[in-house]
Amino acid sequence: MNKIEIPLSKTKILLLLIGAIAFVILGTLFLITPDTFISPIFRNPQAIRIAGIVAVLFFGAVGLYGFRKLFDKTIGLTIDENGITDNTNATSVGLIDWNDIVEIRTEQVMSTKFLMIFTSNPDKYMERVNGFKRKLMQGNIKMYGTPLSITSNTLRYDFDDLQRLIKDKLIEQKERMPNR
Repeated sequence: MNKIEIPLSKTKILLLLIGAIAFVILGTLFLITPDTFISPIFRNPQAIRIAGIVAVLFFGAVGLYGFRKLFDKTIGLTIDENGITDNTNATSVGLIDWNDIVEIRTEQVMSTKFLMIFTSNPDKYMERVNGFKRKLMQGNIKMYGTPLSITSNTLRYDFDDLQRLIKDKLIEQKERMPNR
């Protein structure tokens, strides 16, 4: 199998960073001046403050991740005879062995699509991480049944093309493995 390397899209990452900064600013305004945001939908200044805290924390973390990714020189996704080496999102674990992959499914959260990678031994991949990344992956397990996900949001590649490519390569690898 030829090695396929898909680079990170600095343009997509920069747009993510700009969006995160905008939401941090909006969240900060919610915190500082909640009364100016009172409307028929949001009547309680305390609820507006809580929304501001959540926005600053969540989008602040997204912004830090985006800033770090903007200067990341690592290839976003590598597909070779060993498996898929993932560097696409905050829960990436590196190499996912072809031998471990049992299924690939597509999930969508709002307009964002993900490839959910189901393996025969998810604990093998959970053991590679700790801290916040581990918490995110545990959330993936609760919601989708697997800790592993790949997105094209940070890649210079279309999601549907990525889905086809990975599924085709998985079929190709399974045909090469006599014990499967």
